[in-house]
Amino acid sequence: MNESFRAIPSVDAVLKSPAGQAAIDRFGRTEATARIRLVLDAERQSAREGRALRDAQAIAALALWQLEAASGSSLRPVFNLTGTVLHTNLGRALLAEAAIEAATEAMRDATALEFDLATGKRGERDDHLRDLVCELTGAEDATLVNNNAAAVLIVLNTLAGNGGGAVVSRGELIEIGGAFRMPDIMARAGARLVEVGTTNRTHEKDYRAALDTGDIALILKVHTSNYRIEGFTKEVDAPSLAALARAAKVPLVNDLGSGTLVDLARWGLRREPTVREAVAEGADIVTFSGDKLLGGPQAGFIVGRRHLIAAINRNPMKRALRVDKLRLAALEATLKLYRDPDRLAERLPTLRLLARSQAEIAGMATAILPDVRAAVGPFYTVEIVDCGSQIGSGALPLDTLASSALAIRAVDGSGSALDRLAAALRALPVPVIGRIADGALLLDLRCLEDAPRFIANLRGLADGLA
Repeated sequence: MNESFRAIPSVDAVLKSPAGQAAIDRFGRTEATARIRLVLDAERQSAREGRALRDAQAIAALALWQLEAASGSSLRPVFNLTGTVLHTNLGRALLAEAAIEAATEAMRDATALEFDLATGKRGERDDHLRDLVCELTGAEDATLVNNNAAAVLIVLNTLAGNGGGAVVSRGELIEIGGAFRMPDIMARAGARLVEVGTTNRTHEKDYRAALDTGDIALILKVHTSNYRIEGFTKEVDAPSLAALARAAKVPLVNDLGSGTLVDLARWGLRREPTVREAVAEGADIVTFSGDKLLGGPQAGFIVGRRHLIAAINRNPMKRALRVDKLRLAALEATLKLYRDPDRLAERLPTLRLLARSQAEIAGMATAILPDVRAAVGPFYTVEIVDCGSQIGSGALPLDTLASSALAIRAVDGSGSALDRLAAALRALPVPVIGRIADGALLLDLRCLEDAPRFIANLRGLADGLA
Protein backbone atom coordinates (compact mmCIF):
# COMPACT_ATOMS: atom_id res chain seq x y z
CA MET A 1 0.00 0.00 0.00
CA ASN A 2 2.89 2.36 0.73
CA GLU A 3 4.10 1.85 -2.85
CA SER A 4 0.63 2.71 -4.12
CA PHE A 5 0.49 5.90 -2.10
CA ARG A 6 3.92 6.93 -3.36
CA ALA A 7 2.60 6.51 -6.94
CA ILE A 8 -0.05 9.17 -6.38
CA PRO A 9 1.21 12.45 -7.90
CA SER A 10 1.44 15.66 -5.89
CA VAL A 11 -0.96 18.55 -6.27
CA ASP A 12 1.82 20.57 -7.89
CA ALA A 13 2.54 17.84 -10.45
CA VAL A 14 -1.13 17.62 -11.37
CA LEU A 15 -1.37 21.40 -11.74
CA LYS A 16 1.64 21.42 -14.08
CA SER A 17 0.13 18.80 -16.42
CA PRO A 18 -1.55 20.04 -19.65
CA ALA A 19 -5.03 19.37 -18.27
CA GLY A 20 -4.04 21.06 -15.00
CA GLN A 21 -2.94 24.17 -16.87
CA ALA A 22 -6.22 24.11 -18.80
CA ALA A 23 -8.12 23.96 -15.50
CA ILE A 24 -6.18 26.98 -14.19
CA ASP A 25 -6.79 28.94 -17.40
CA ARG A 26 -10.50 28.17 -17.31
CA PHE A 27 -11.35 28.36 -13.61
CA GLY A 28 -8.36 29.97 -11.82
CA ARG A 29 -5.67 28.46 -9.63
CA THR A 30 -7.69 28.47 -6.40
CA GLU A 31 -10.68 26.57 -7.79
CA ALA A 32 -8.53 24.19 -9.84
CA THR A 33 -6.38 23.34 -6.82
CA ALA A 34 -9.38 22.69 -4.59
CA ARG A 35 -10.96 20.34 -7.13
CA ILE A 36 -7.69 18.48 -7.74
CA ARG A 37 -7.34 17.91 -3.98
CA LEU A 38 -10.79 16.27 -3.99
CA VAL A 39 -9.84 13.98 -6.84
CA LEU A 40 -6.59 13.09 -5.07
CA ASP A 41 -8.59 12.16 -1.96
CA ALA A 42 -10.53 9.70 -4.14
CA GLU A 43 -7.23 8.37 -5.52
CA ARG A 44 -6.02 7.64 -1.98
CA GLN A 45 -9.19 5.68 -1.33
CA SER A 46 -8.54 3.73 -4.55
CA ALA A 47 -5.02 2.94 -3.27
CA ARG A 48 -6.46 1.59 0.00
CA GLU A 49 -8.81 -0.67 -2.00
CA GLY A 50 -6.07 -1.85 -4.33
CA ARG A 51 -7.60 -0.33 -7.48
CA ALA A 52 -5.68 1.05 -10.46
CA LEU A 53 -4.50 4.66 -10.09
CA ARG A 54 -4.52 7.59 -12.50
CA ASP A 55 -1.46 9.57 -13.52
CA ALA A 56 -1.19 13.35 -13.13
CA GLN A 57 -2.72 14.10 -16.55
CA ALA A 58 -5.70 11.79 -15.94
CA ILE A 59 -6.30 13.26 -12.48
CA ALA A 60 -6.22 16.78 -13.88
CA ALA A 61 -8.52 15.78 -16.75
CA LEU A 62 -11.05 14.34 -14.30
CA ALA A 63 -10.83 17.46 -12.14
CA LEU A 64 -11.35 19.65 -15.22
CA TRP A 65 -14.36 17.58 -16.27
CA GLN A 66 -15.87 17.95 -12.80
CA LEU A 67 -15.24 21.70 -12.80
CA GLU A 68 -16.92 22.07 -16.18
CA ALA A 69 -19.87 20.00 -15.05
CA ALA A 70 -20.26 22.11 -11.91
CA SER A 71 -19.80 25.47 -13.62
CA GLY A 72 -22.92 25.40 -15.77
CA SER A 73 -26.27 26.93 -14.96
CA SER A 74 -28.47 24.99 -12.58
CA LEU A 75 -31.20 25.33 -15.22
CA ARG A 76 -29.36 22.96 -17.53
CA PRO A 77 -30.43 21.32 -20.76
CA VAL A 78 -30.94 17.57 -20.38
CA PHE A 79 -31.66 14.58 -22.57
CA ASN A 80 -35.23 13.64 -21.68
CA LEU A 81 -35.26 9.85 -22.07
CA THR A 82 -37.96 9.29 -19.46
CA GLY A 83 -40.61 8.41 -22.01
CA THR A 84 -42.78 11.36 -20.93
CA VAL A 85 -42.91 13.93 -23.70
CA LEU A 86 -44.46 16.83 -21.75
CA HIS A 87 -42.51 16.26 -18.54
CA THR A 88 -43.44 18.94 -16.01
CA ASN A 89 -40.17 18.56 -14.09
CA LEU A 90 -38.18 18.87 -17.32
CA GLY A 91 -39.88 22.00 -18.65
CA ARG A 92 -42.80 20.56 -20.62
CA ALA A 93 -43.02 21.62 -24.28
CA LEU A 94 -39.95 22.23 -26.41
CA LEU A 95 -40.36 25.44 -28.38
CA ALA A 96 -40.43 25.61 -32.15
CA GLU A 97 -37.50 27.30 -33.85
CA ALA A 98 -39.82 30.13 -34.92
CA ALA A 99 -40.75 30.73 -31.28
CA ILE A 100 -37.10 30.66 -30.16
CA GLU A 101 -36.15 33.18 -32.84
CA ALA A 102 -39.05 35.46 -31.91
CA ALA A 103 -38.16 35.39 -28.20
CA THR A 104 -34.49 36.04 -28.98
CA GLU A 105 -35.40 39.05 -31.09
CA ALA A 106 -37.62 40.37 -28.31
CA MET A 107 -34.73 40.00 -25.84
CA ARG A 108 -32.26 41.81 -28.04
CA ASP A 109 -34.19 45.04 -28.70
CA ALA A 110 -36.79 47.32 -27.22
CA THR A 111 -40.25 46.23 -28.38
CA ALA A 112 -43.65 47.84 -28.81
CA LEU A 113 -45.00 45.81 -25.90
CA GLU A 114 -47.59 48.31 -24.67
CA PHE A 115 -47.15 50.98 -27.32
CA ASP A 116 -49.58 51.53 -30.21
CA LEU A 117 -47.40 52.35 -33.21
CA ALA A 118 -50.39 53.65 -35.19
CA THR A 119 -51.49 56.25 -32.63
CA GLY A 120 -48.28 56.80 -30.69
CA LYS A 121 -50.20 56.17 -27.46
CA ARG A 122 -50.11 53.46 -24.84
CA GLY A 123 -51.36 50.10 -26.08
CA GLU A 124 -52.36 46.75 -24.54
CA ARG A 125 -50.03 43.76 -24.46
CA ASP A 126 -52.97 41.42 -25.12
CA ASP A 127 -53.41 43.11 -28.52
CA HIS A 128 -50.42 41.17 -29.87
CA LEU A 129 -52.30 37.88 -29.58
CA ARG A 130 -56.01 38.70 -29.30
CA ASP A 131 -56.95 38.52 -32.99
CA LEU A 132 -54.81 35.45 -33.62
CA VAL A 133 -56.28 33.53 -30.67
CA CYS A 134 -59.81 34.46 -31.69
CA GLU A 135 -59.09 33.33 -35.25
CA LEU A 136 -57.90 29.92 -34.08
CA THR A 137 -60.61 29.34 -31.46
CA GLY A 138 -63.71 31.10 -32.78
CA ALA A 139 -64.04 33.05 -29.53
CA GLU A 140 -65.30 36.65 -29.32
CA ASP A 141 -62.34 37.81 -27.26
CA ALA A 142 -59.24 36.53 -25.53
CA THR A 143 -56.74 37.39 -22.84
CA LEU A 144 -53.88 35.52 -21.20
CA VAL A 145 -52.00 35.16 -17.93
CA ASN A 146 -48.87 33.31 -16.85
CA ASN A 147 -50.33 29.78 -16.61
CA ASN A 148 -53.62 27.92 -16.63
CA ALA A 149 -53.83 27.75 -12.84
CA ALA A 150 -53.71 31.54 -12.85
CA ALA A 151 -56.35 31.60 -15.58
CA VAL A 152 -58.76 29.55 -13.45
CA LEU A 153 -57.95 31.66 -10.38
CA ILE A 154 -58.64 35.03 -12.01
CA VAL A 155 -61.78 33.79 -13.79
CA LEU A 156 -63.26 32.49 -10.54
CA ASN A 157 -62.24 35.62 -8.64
CA THR A 158 -63.78 37.89 -11.28
CA LEU A 159 -67.06 36.03 -11.74
CA ALA A 160 -67.63 34.59 -8.26
CA GLY A 161 -65.12 36.34 -6.00
CA ASN A 162 -67.65 37.71 -3.53
CA GLY A 163 -68.75 34.33 -2.28
CA GLY A 164 -70.80 33.47 -5.33
CA GLY A 165 -71.58 29.83 -5.83
CA ALA A 166 -69.58 27.87 -8.38
CA VAL A 167 -71.34 24.63 -9.28
CA VAL A 168 -69.00 21.75 -10.12
CA SER A 169 -69.33 17.99 -10.30
CA ARG A 170 -67.65 16.05 -7.51
CA GLY A 171 -65.92 13.90 -10.13
CA GLU A 172 -64.19 17.02 -11.49
CA LEU A 173 -62.70 18.32 -8.22
CA ILE A 174 -59.22 17.44 -9.35
CA GLU A 175 -55.80 17.69 -7.78
CA ILE A 176 -52.85 18.14 -10.11
CA GLY A 177 -49.10 18.49 -9.50
CA GLY A 178 -47.75 20.83 -6.86
CA ALA A 179 -50.78 20.35 -4.55
CA PHE A 180 -53.05 22.35 -6.88
CA ARG A 181 -56.52 21.34 -5.73
CA MET A 182 -59.58 22.79 -7.36
CA PRO A 183 -61.49 23.29 -4.07
CA ASP A 184 -58.51 25.17 -2.60
CA ILE A 185 -58.18 27.40 -5.67
CA MET A 186 -61.89 28.17 -5.54
CA ALA A 187 -61.60 29.16 -1.90
CA ARG A 188 -58.56 31.37 -2.59
CA ALA A 189 -60.47 32.99 -5.44
CA GLY A 190 -63.32 33.87 -3.09
CA ALA A 191 -65.80 31.54 -4.77
CA ARG A 192 -68.13 29.24 -2.85
CA LEU A 193 -67.89 25.61 -3.88
CA VAL A 194 -71.26 24.03 -4.68
CA GLU A 195 -70.52 20.36 -5.18
CA VAL A 196 -73.02 18.23 -7.10
CA GLY A 197 -73.34 14.57 -7.99
CA THR A 198 -71.01 11.77 -6.94
CA THR A 199 -67.48 10.80 -7.88
CA ASN A 200 -68.56 8.63 -10.80
CA ARG A 201 -72.06 9.88 -11.73
CA THR A 202 -73.50 13.37 -12.06
CA HIS A 203 -76.82 14.17 -13.75
CA GLU A 204 -78.51 17.28 -15.14
CA LYS A 205 -80.97 17.16 -12.26
CA ASP A 206 -78.05 17.62 -9.83
CA TYR A 207 -77.06 20.88 -11.56
CA ARG A 208 -80.69 22.05 -11.71
CA ALA A 209 -81.15 21.47 -8.00
CA ALA A 210 -78.08 23.55 -7.23
CA LEU A 211 -79.11 26.34 -9.60
CA ASP A 212 -82.56 26.48 -8.00
CA THR A 213 -81.03 27.38 -4.63
CA GLY A 214 -80.09 30.86 -5.89
CA ASP A 215 -76.88 32.87 -5.36
CA ILE A 216 -75.09 30.83 -8.03
CA ALA A 217 -72.47 32.79 -9.98
CA LEU A 218 -71.34 30.19 -12.53
CA ILE A 219 -71.15 26.57 -13.60
CA LEU A 220 -67.62 25.18 -13.77
CA LYS A 221 -66.70 22.22 -15.95
CA VAL A 222 -63.20 20.85 -15.35
CA HIS A 223 -61.34 18.52 -17.69
CA THR A 224 -60.08 15.60 -15.58
CA SER A 225 -56.73 15.81 -17.30
CA ASN A 226 -54.61 13.57 -15.07
CA TYR A 227 -57.04 10.72 -14.47
CA ARG A 228 -60.08 9.06 -16.02
CA ILE A 229 -63.05 7.36 -14.40
CA GLU A 230 -64.33 4.33 -16.29
CA GLY A 231 -67.12 1.84 -15.77
CA PHE A 232 -70.44 2.87 -14.22
CA THR A 233 -70.15 6.57 -14.98
CA LYS A 234 -72.25 9.54 -16.05
CA GLU A 235 -71.34 13.14 -16.76
CA VAL A 236 -73.25 16.03 -18.25
CA ASP A 237 -71.76 17.15 -21.54
CA ALA A 238 -70.80 20.74 -22.28
CA PRO A 239 -73.74 21.60 -24.60
CA SER A 240 -76.22 20.47 -21.94
CA LEU A 241 -74.40 22.48 -19.28
CA ALA A 242 -74.44 25.51 -21.58
CA ALA A 243 -78.22 25.23 -21.92
CA LEU A 244 -78.59 24.98 -18.14
CA ALA A 245 -76.34 28.00 -17.65
CA ARG A 246 -78.28 30.09 -20.18
CA ALA A 247 -81.56 29.23 -18.51
CA ALA A 248 -80.16 30.25 -15.13
CA LYS A 249 -78.48 33.38 -16.61
CA VAL A 250 -75.05 32.41 -15.33
CA PRO A 251 -71.86 31.76 -17.35
CA LEU A 252 -70.46 28.32 -18.09
CA VAL A 253 -66.70 28.15 -17.52
CA ASN A 254 -64.97 25.20 -19.20
CA ASP A 255 -61.44 24.55 -17.94
CA LEU A 256 -59.85 22.38 -20.62
CA GLY A 257 -56.48 22.22 -18.84
CA SER A 258 -54.15 20.88 -21.52
CA GLY A 259 -56.08 22.49 -24.35
CA THR A 260 -55.43 21.68 -27.98
CA LEU A 261 -56.20 23.71 -31.08
CA VAL A 262 -56.26 20.79 -33.55
CA ASP A 263 -57.74 17.31 -33.73
CA LEU A 264 -54.91 15.03 -32.58
CA ALA A 265 -56.49 12.01 -34.27
CA ARG A 266 -54.96 13.25 -37.52
CA TRP A 267 -51.57 12.13 -36.15
CA GLY A 268 -52.76 8.84 -34.69
CA LEU A 269 -53.42 10.12 -31.16
CA ARG A 270 -56.64 9.76 -29.21
CA ARG A 271 -59.04 12.57 -29.89
CA GLU A 272 -59.20 15.39 -27.34
CA PRO A 273 -61.82 18.19 -27.36
CA THR A 274 -60.42 21.28 -29.05
CA VAL A 275 -60.79 24.82 -27.78
CA ARG A 276 -62.86 25.75 -30.85
CA GLU A 277 -65.28 22.91 -30.07
CA ALA A 278 -65.60 24.03 -26.45
CA VAL A 279 -66.45 27.55 -27.62
CA ALA A 280 -68.93 26.25 -30.19
CA GLU A 281 -70.61 24.05 -27.56
CA GLY A 282 -71.65 27.18 -25.72
CA ALA A 283 -69.02 27.78 -23.04
CA ASP A 284 -68.91 31.44 -22.05
CA ILE A 285 -65.31 31.15 -20.87
CA VAL A 286 -62.70 28.52 -21.82
CA THR A 287 -59.30 28.26 -20.13
CA PHE A 288 -56.32 26.22 -21.32
CA SER A 289 -52.53 25.95 -21.13
CA GLY A 290 -49.94 27.23 -23.57
CA ASP A 291 -47.11 24.85 -22.68
CA LYS A 292 -48.81 21.48 -22.93
CA LEU A 293 -50.47 20.11 -26.06
CA LEU A 294 -50.40 23.54 -27.67
CA GLY A 295 -46.59 23.28 -27.68
CA GLY A 296 -45.67 26.82 -26.65
CA PRO A 297 -44.19 28.52 -23.58
CA GLN A 298 -45.92 28.57 -20.22
CA ALA A 299 -49.13 30.62 -20.36
CA GLY A 300 -52.80 30.44 -19.47
CA PHE A 301 -55.31 31.41 -22.15
CA ILE A 302 -58.77 32.73 -21.37
CA VAL A 303 -61.19 32.98 -24.30
CA GLY A 304 -64.91 33.64 -24.51
CA ARG A 305 -67.58 36.30 -24.33
CA ARG A 306 -66.33 39.83 -24.87
CA HIS A 307 -68.02 41.36 -21.81
CA LEU A 308 -66.65 38.63 -19.53
CA ILE A 309 -63.12 38.99 -20.90
CA ALA A 310 -63.39 42.76 -20.34
CA ALA A 311 -64.38 42.15 -16.70
CA ILE A 312 -61.44 39.78 -16.23
CA ASN A 313 -59.05 42.36 -17.67
CA ARG A 314 -60.32 44.94 -15.17
CA ASN A 315 -59.46 42.64 -12.26
CA PRO A 316 -56.43 44.07 -10.36
CA MET A 317 -55.00 40.54 -10.26
CA LYS A 318 -54.43 40.71 -14.02
CA ARG A 319 -51.34 42.86 -13.63
CA ALA A 320 -49.82 40.42 -11.13
CA LEU A 321 -50.44 37.52 -13.51
CA ARG A 322 -49.52 39.10 -16.82
CA VAL A 323 -47.11 37.64 -19.39
CA ASP A 324 -43.79 39.25 -20.33
CA LYS A 325 -42.60 40.18 -23.82
CA LEU A 326 -40.49 37.04 -24.29
CA ARG A 327 -43.42 34.70 -23.84
CA LEU A 328 -45.71 36.92 -25.87
CA ALA A 329 -43.27 36.80 -28.78
CA ALA A 330 -42.85 33.02 -28.50
CA LEU A 331 -46.59 32.47 -28.19
CA GLU A 332 -47.36 34.57 -31.24
CA ALA A 333 -44.84 32.62 -33.33
CA THR A 334 -46.19 29.30 -32.02
CA LEU A 335 -49.81 30.17 -32.73
CA LYS A 336 -48.99 31.26 -36.28
CA LEU A 337 -47.75 27.73 -36.99
CA TYR A 338 -51.33 26.50 -36.55
CA ARG A 339 -52.37 28.42 -39.65
CA ASP A 340 -50.60 25.72 -41.68
CA PRO A 341 -51.80 22.42 -40.17
CA ASP A 342 -50.32 20.37 -43.03
CA ARG A 343 -46.81 21.24 -41.86
CA LEU A 344 -47.54 21.58 -38.15
CA ALA A 345 -45.94 18.26 -37.15
CA GLU A 346 -42.73 19.24 -38.95
CA ARG A 347 -42.44 22.59 -37.19
CA LEU A 348 -43.89 22.02 -33.72
CA PRO A 349 -41.59 19.84 -31.57
CA THR A 350 -44.33 18.62 -29.22
CA LEU A 351 -46.45 17.28 -32.05
CA ARG A 352 -43.40 15.93 -33.90
CA LEU A 353 -42.31 13.90 -30.88
CA LEU A 354 -45.82 12.64 -30.16
CA ALA A 355 -46.27 11.56 -33.78
CA ARG A 356 -42.95 9.66 -34.15
CA SER A 357 -43.43 6.06 -35.22
CA GLN A 358 -42.03 3.17 -33.23
CA ALA A 359 -40.19 2.00 -36.35
CA GLU A 360 -38.26 5.28 -36.52
CA ILE A 361 -37.42 5.12 -32.81
CA ALA A 362 -36.38 1.46 -33.03
CA GLY A 363 -34.10 2.30 -35.94
CA MET A 364 -32.34 4.92 -33.83
CA ALA A 365 -32.00 2.42 -30.98
CA THR A 366 -30.31 -0.08 -33.29
CA ALA A 367 -27.93 2.57 -34.60
CA ILE A 368 -26.69 3.76 -31.20
CA LEU A 369 -26.75 0.41 -29.35
CA PRO A 370 -23.02 -0.39 -29.89
CA ASP A 371 -21.95 3.06 -28.70
CA VAL A 372 -24.07 2.86 -25.56
CA ARG A 373 -22.72 -0.61 -24.77
CA ALA A 374 -19.19 0.68 -25.09
CA ALA A 375 -19.95 3.70 -22.90
CA VAL A 376 -21.47 1.79 -19.96
CA GLY A 377 -18.70 -0.81 -19.94
CA PRO A 378 -18.56 -4.53 -19.16
CA PHE A 379 -20.46 -4.40 -15.88
CA TYR A 380 -23.76 -3.63 -17.63
CA THR A 381 -25.79 -5.21 -20.42
CA VAL A 382 -27.80 -3.19 -22.93
CA GLU A 383 -30.67 -4.41 -25.10
CA ILE A 384 -33.48 -2.88 -27.13
CA VAL A 385 -36.98 -3.34 -25.69
CA ASP A 386 -40.46 -2.21 -26.65
CA CYS A 387 -42.03 0.25 -24.24
CA GLY A 388 -44.85 2.78 -23.94
CA SER A 389 -44.23 6.53 -23.85
CA GLN A 390 -46.61 8.93 -22.14
CA ILE A 391 -47.81 12.33 -23.30
CA GLY A 392 -47.45 13.81 -19.81
CA SER A 393 -48.62 16.95 -17.96
CA GLY A 394 -52.03 15.42 -17.38
CA ALA A 395 -52.85 14.95 -21.07
CA LEU A 396 -54.44 11.60 -22.01
CA PRO A 397 -53.24 9.95 -18.78
CA LEU A 398 -54.14 6.37 -19.70
CA ASP A 399 -52.86 6.51 -23.26
CA THR A 400 -49.40 5.28 -24.18
CA LEU A 401 -47.44 5.64 -27.40
CA ALA A 402 -45.57 2.62 -28.77
CA SER A 403 -41.87 3.32 -28.42
CA SER A 404 -38.46 1.66 -28.06
CA ALA A 405 -35.95 1.96 -25.24
CA LEU A 406 -32.47 0.83 -24.34
CA ALA A 407 -32.78 -1.35 -21.24
CA ILE A 408 -29.56 -1.30 -19.21
CA ARG A 409 -29.08 -3.92 -16.48
CA ALA A 410 -26.24 -4.55 -14.06
CA VAL A 411 -24.42 -7.82 -14.70
CA ASP A 412 -24.43 -8.55 -10.96
CA GLY A 413 -28.17 -7.74 -10.80
CA SER A 414 -27.74 -5.17 -8.04
CA GLY A 415 -29.96 -2.18 -7.71
CA SER A 416 -27.08 -0.13 -6.34
CA ALA A 417 -25.20 -0.55 -9.63
CA LEU A 418 -28.20 0.83 -11.50
CA ASP A 419 -28.40 3.75 -9.08
CA ARG A 420 -24.71 4.50 -9.68
CA LEU A 421 -25.25 4.43 -13.43
CA ALA A 422 -28.29 6.71 -13.20
CA ALA A 423 -26.29 9.14 -11.06
CA ALA A 424 -23.35 9.07 -13.50
CA LEU A 425 -25.70 9.79 -16.41
CA ARG A 426 -27.16 12.74 -14.51
CA ALA A 427 -23.62 14.04 -13.89
CA LEU A 428 -22.71 14.20 -17.58
CA PRO A 429 -22.14 17.62 -19.21
CA VAL A 430 -25.65 17.25 -20.63
CA PRO A 431 -27.45 15.13 -18.01
CA VAL A 432 -29.27 12.05 -19.28
CA ILE A 433 -32.55 11.36 -17.49
CA GLY A 434 -34.12 7.91 -17.80
CA ARG A 435 -36.30 5.83 -15.52
CA ILE A 436 -35.70 2.65 -13.51
CA ALA A 437 -38.33 -0.05 -13.94
CA ASP A 438 -38.39 -3.85 -13.73
CA GLY A 439 -34.75 -4.10 -12.71
CA ALA A 440 -33.45 -2.01 -15.59
CA LEU A 441 -32.58 1.59 -16.37
CA LEU A 442 -34.76 2.42 -19.37
CA LEU A 443 -33.72 5.09 -21.83
CA ASP A 444 -36.86 5.71 -23.93
CA LEU A 445 -35.66 7.24 -27.21
CA ARG A 446 -38.91 8.94 -28.28
CA CYS A 447 -37.57 12.39 -27.38
CA LEU A 448 -34.02 11.80 -28.66
CA GLU A 449 -33.49 13.55 -32.00
CA ASP A 450 -29.76 14.37 -31.98
CA ALA A 451 -28.12 10.95 -31.70
CA PRO A 452 -24.52 12.10 -32.52
CA ARG A 453 -24.65 14.73 -29.76
CA PHE A 454 -26.00 12.12 -27.34
CA ILE A 455 -23.19 9.66 -28.13
CA ALA A 456 -20.53 12.35 -27.85
CA ASN A 457 -21.97 13.30 -24.46
CA LEU A 458 -21.49 9.73 -23.20
CA ARG A 459 -17.70 9.90 -23.53
CA GLY A 460 -17.32 11.08 -19.95
CA LEU A 461 -19.48 8.29 -18.50
CA ALA A 462 -16.57 6.01 -17.56
CA ASP A 463 -15.03 8.74 -15.40
CA GLY A 464 -18.39 9.40 -13.80
CA LEU A 465 -18.85 5.72 -12.95
CA ALA A 466 -15.32 5.59 -11.52
